[in-house]
Amino acid sequence: MIRKRSLVRRTAAVAASSVAALVLAACGGSGDDTGSAGHGGHNAAASPSAAASAPASQGQHNAADVAFAKGMIPHHRQAVEMADLAPERAQSAEVKKLAADIKKAQDPEIKKLSGWLTSWGEEVPAEGAMDHSMHGGMEGMMSAEEMTELENASGKAFDTAFMEMMIKHHEGAVEMAKTEQADGVHAPARGMAADIIASQSAEIEQMNKLLGKD
Repeated sequence: MIRKRSLVRRTAAVAASSVAALVLAACGGSGDDTGSAGHGGHNAAASPSAAASAPASQGQHNAADVAFAKGMIPHHRQAVEMADLAPERAQSAEVKKLAADIKKAQDPEIKKLSGWLTSWGEEVPAEGAMDHSMHGGMEGMMSAEEMTELENASGKAFDTAFMEMMIKHHEGAVEMAKTEQADGVHAPARGMAADIIASQSAEIEQMNKLLGKD
């Protein structure tokens, strides 16, 4: 009788351990599947869709977001510098208003972009003349010579030069913003990129009309 009980217990223990092994195997399998899918999803997404899926993702960023912020800060600074010339030099009321609108939109964006870089542990581009010398090849940036030409112009000549240069400048910003939309994952940065595309495309159209090009 004792031997019989012992045998029953042993059989029950073996059965229990078999069930446990099956459960662990099943969990392990699904864990691996989920893990690989998760990694695959993250890589495939590195991505806006993944970034948009959870509130915590607002803190996520990638190299494209960093490049967007580091490029757009000096780009915006130069636009503001150009806009600052308009009150004293422009003849057209439309050009003066356009310059004021550009400064009003881009000053706060510079602060936001700088804040993102700081929160990501990245260096904020320094202010100063280096904006022209180091970023002259960037999308739509004016060279030091072009900036000097604009500073020396006044009246109708300033209006024309300002708009022609700002169209080129805005076109560069729109291209940078499109790259951020395609490659970035930081939701607020992608939102700013969308705003830049919309507002600066509208301003390009306005300036072309004022120049008689449309």
